[in-house]
Parts: sequence; C-alpha cells; structure tokens
Amino acid sequence: MLVHLAIRDIVLIERLDLSLREGLAVLTGETGAGKSIMLDALSLALGGRGDGSLVRQGEERGEVTAVFDVASAHPARELLTENGYDNDGDVILRRIQNADGRTRVFINDRPASVALMRELGEALVEIHGQHADRALVDADAHRALLDAFGGLQPMVTEVGEAYRAWRKTKTALDQHLKKVEEAAREADYLRSSVEELSELSPVEGEEEELAETRAIMMRSEKIATDVNDANDELSGSSSPMPGLVNLLKRLDRKRDEVPGLLDEVIERLATGVDAISDAQMALEKALRTLEFDPKALEAAEERLFALRAASRKFSVAVDELPDLAAKMVADLADLDAGEERVRQLEAEVGERRRVYDGLAATLSARRHETAATLTDAVMSELPDLKLERAEFIVSIVSSGEADLGSAAGIDEVEFHVRTNPGTRAGPMMRVASGGELSRFLLALKVALADRGSAPTLVFDEIDTGVGGAVADAIGRRLARLANGVQVLAVTHAPQVAARAATHLLISKAGNAAEDRVATRVVEIDGETRNEEIARMLAGETVTKEARAAAARLIGLETP
Repeated sequence: MLVHLAIRDIVLIERLDLSLREGLAVLTGETGAGKSIMLDALSLALGGRGDGSLVRQGEERGEVTAVFDVASAHPARELLTENGYDNDGDVILRRIQNADGRTRVFINDRPASVALMRELGEALVEIHGQHADRALVDADAHRALLDAFGGLQPMVTEVGEAYRAWRKTKTALDQHLKKVEEAAREADYLRSSVEELSELSPVEGEEEELAETRAIMMRSEKIATDVNDANDELSGSSSPMPGLVNLLKRLDRKRDEVPGLLDEVIERLATGVDAISDAQMALEKALRTLEFDPKALEAAEERLFALRAASRKFSVAVDELPDLAAKMVADLADLDAGEERVRQLEAEVGERRRVYDGLAATLSARRHETAATLTDAVMSELPDLKLERAEFIVSIVSSGEADLGSAAGIDEVEFHVRTNPGTRAGPMMRVASGGELSRFLLALKVALADRGSAPTLVFDEIDTGVGGAVADAIGRRLARLANGVQVLAVTHAPQVAARAATHLLISKAGNAAEDRVATRVVEIDGETRNEEIARMLAGETVTKEARAAAARLIGLETP
C-alpha cells in the first residue's frame, strides 16, 4: 500500500509530506483547493505523462516521491528483480519534473525509465474516476479480472503451457518443411557434391601438413643435387683420391733414401687422404638421408592442389571442407528422411493441438460459468447505487478455431453495460455517462474485492452528481473495499467522508507578501472533522443542524 507521499513544487503544492495508513482515507475540501492536483502528482510518480506546466510557477523543477509497503509475493517484487533493482524493503518511486519539460525517474534511488515506472505504478495503484482511462475500463484487462474472480489462474497457466508447446512444435514443423523443400531443390547438386567430397575425404589441418611436407621435399631435392655433385667430385672419375694414394705410395718407397726429409710430407698427405675419405663417407650418408620418392612429392602436390580446388569451388576454407561435407551429408539425410520426420512432427502438432483445444474449451466453459456469477455479484450492487434499471454484462466471444486462440485461451472478454431497458448494450467506457461509469466501476470493484486488484485503489469524485442514499451506498462500499485493500477517495459527499478511517482536509493558504497561494493538507479528527463534514452538508453557512447531522454520520458503524 501507499505509506508516504512527498510532493515538492507541483502546481499549487509547495511542500507536502503525507503519511497514509490502511483502510479508507478520504480527501475533502472546497472546489479548487487542490484535490485533483494531488492525484496529478501521484500519477506523475506512477509513470504518468510529464509536463513542464506541472512545476510550481517560479520554480525550476518539481518532485514527487511515493513510498509503498509491498507484500513479498506481489508481482511488483518480481518486476523489480527482473529489471535488476533492489527488492528489499519499501518500493520508492521518485519523479523529478523540470519546468523545461525534461523529466527524471528513480526507482529505489536508482535511475530508471518512465516505462518501467509506469509498469510498476499500474501494479501498485489503480485510479478510478469519471474521466479515468485506466484500470477497469481497459478491455485488455477484463479477461484477467474474470479469471482472478473465478480463481482460474492455474487453468490459464496450464492452457498457456499447452499453447506454447503446440506452437513450438508447429514452428519446428514449419522450419523442417522449409528445410526439406530447400534441400529438394538442391538435391542433384547435393548428391554430386557429397560424392565428390566423400571421395576427397578432407581432414581438418591437412592443408597445412601437406604444404609443409611439399616444402621439405622440394628443399631436399635442391640440396640433394648439390650434395650429389660434391660426391661426384670426391668419388667419381675426377676424384683426386687415386692420384693422391699413388703419390703417397711412391713417396713412402723413397723415404729411406733420404732419411727424415719426406716424413712431414708423407704425414700430411696421409692426413689429407684420410680427410677426403671421411668426407666421402659423410657425403654418402647425407645422400642416403636426402633420398625421397619423387612420386611421394607428386602425390602430395596432387592432393594439396585437389583440396585447394575444392576450396575454391565450394567457397570455403580448406579446413572447413570436412564440416561442409558433414553438413551436406546431414542435408541429404534430412531430404531422404524428411518425409518421415514431417509425418512425425505433423502427428506431434496434431496431438498437442488436441491437448490445447481440450484445455482451452474447459477453461472457456469455466469462464462462462464465472461470468454468470460475476454478473450476479455486480448486479446485486447496482440498485443501491441508483442503477436499478441498468444491466451489467460479461461479453465473451469464443473462437472454435485454435489458430485464433492464444496462450490465454480462445476467449475474448469485455465488460458491457446497458444503462436503461431497451437500449443497446456496449462497452462501459462508451455507453455509461461519467457518473454511471464511476458507479459501475465501484460495483465491479466491490464484486471483485481483493481479487485481481492493486493494493491501493484511488477513487476520484465517483460520487459526483449523487446524494443521500446513493452517496451513503457508495460510502459503505468504499469502506467494505478498504477491509481488503487501501482505498483513497476524493469526495464531496459527507456520507462517504463520514465512513473514512483517515480524513485529510485540503485547503489553499495565501501569502500576501509573495502574492502566492499554496495547497495545504492536514489530517483532521474530532471537532475539526465534524465541522468539515457539517460544511459538506450545509454549504457556506454551517448550522447547528448540520453539525448534529455530521455527528450522527460520523457515529455510523462501517459495515
């Protein structure tokens, strides 16, 4: 419920801090005192349309803060959590309106959007009045209200789950049919491509491996040529080894003829022959190492070129060829097995639609039963509200086609009224006059009680144009409503004001020095309250009789 309302510099309100309690609270005061301004300010904090003209003249900005004590299970809590806002303690909605038209929104002291504030406001407060365009006059909400009245939400949830399951399977069927149709158009291309890729059998990473192998083989071929040339020089027909060995033998035979003279020469020649011999062996080893099969190089090149040709043909990277092949195989499998899968999905769609149809039909039947009960409950309230010749109707249009249904079922629900016998019934907002609409809404809210209701209800002058017994009937019903939810009522009817648990008096006070007026709100009781209700009874001149009548009204026990 709304526990605190703070208003700063909004129209005639300079500074207002208002604490509110449970039960029925009435706001009274003379015409023009500022009662409607308070509702405009509250609407601003609930996400209503901002306007620079709302800012008090001479000020740069106005501000409204509404503080709500919200039950832990209330949908507003879930909405806060879904949007990442603190969900502990009170819910605080604050709106800053600048005179230049700019506006800023805060939820629990964090910046927010007007849209989120409006969504929270609709969950926390309903405003009803002769000119209200919210709450129960919104036809889109009527089905939910009927379901709340009949306790049908579990059935609605079940119908919603069945609807989503049916639509999900239907979507899968449509997508599969589209896929099969596309595959069928490309069947020949797919089959030849799958055959080609299956024969090629590409492997991820193969291109890099083949390119590296090819490069090594090509380098080896060039090096082997040079090594082979070196080996021919040392071991072939032009090798110096035979001559050097022969020379070494001849010198060795002459060694003794000239002792010591040839020793160094022979030693160095022998070392050279050994070195050349070692070099020959090293070259032969290198040649063996560099040996490769030219056919292997040719095969690697052919494989690499084939992969790259396929890459160009299918416009994908070589490493993506395996995935492409798998996809094409899967597409062909879908094509080959498509008809069977289509039949399976069609059977699933049919079964899930039958489930939805059955649940939706059951829910529809219950809604028609509930509509009759709700109609009786509202009609029982109308005579006391001087609408004894009027008729309340719950219009339900049910579609026999599931395709025309929704997650909420196959019913379109709208509240209609007939104000006089013989006239055409129609939507409340179009058929009922301002005063009649207010009383229809009150009767409906009393019938609904706390089912499908926001925790705070605001009634703006719904007693306009009525008096006596009708005003008393309105007061009794507002008091009855206040047993389950918080009710705020702007009223000119003393019979309504007398039944309030909290009475707030709104007045204007002038400041001669500044040539400005400001709206003041004070809670009144005792003699002050008796005097205000007497004023409401008597008008400008309050008589003893009016004061006595006021005392009698205040002494009435609220049912």
